[in-house]
Amino acid sequence: MTNSPEANLELMRTTFERFNAGDIDACLDRLTPDFIINLAMLPQPMHGRETWKQGVDVMRAAFPDFHAEIEDMVAMDDRVAMRLTHRGTHRGEFQGIPATGRVVAYQSHEFYRIAGGLIAEEWICSDMATLYQQIS
Repeated sequence: MTNSPEANLELMRTTFERFNAGDIDACLDRLTPDFIINLAMLPQPMHGRETWKQGVDVMRAAFPDFHAEIEDMVAMDDRVAMRLTHRGTHRGEFQGIPATGRVVAYQSHEFYRIAGGLIAEEWICSDMATLYQQIS
């Protein structure tokens, strides 16, 4: 089953709406069971919905009001490219850094592959240097 670029854009738009609303179960339902996670700072991909949820839990524990704002989004064939601004308040420990109470904002460039109407793979390249600078 091949979805149109328009359908893929709508899938990503509504998934991020659910994410921002805190409906993580709805997000998980939109991932393939063998979902692949590619993070720029890791040498090997990670796999699975539960792994994705663990990453979200880490971010939500550190930044309970974490929000992703879509700045740009384009689709072609089975791929969606996004430029996002992530925002949140540092209210919990993150990567060994205790809560500062600071509001943070940083850019992320993300790419997604859609298969059968679900999100099958992601490539994330976030500006972590800017995030760390804001909480250090």
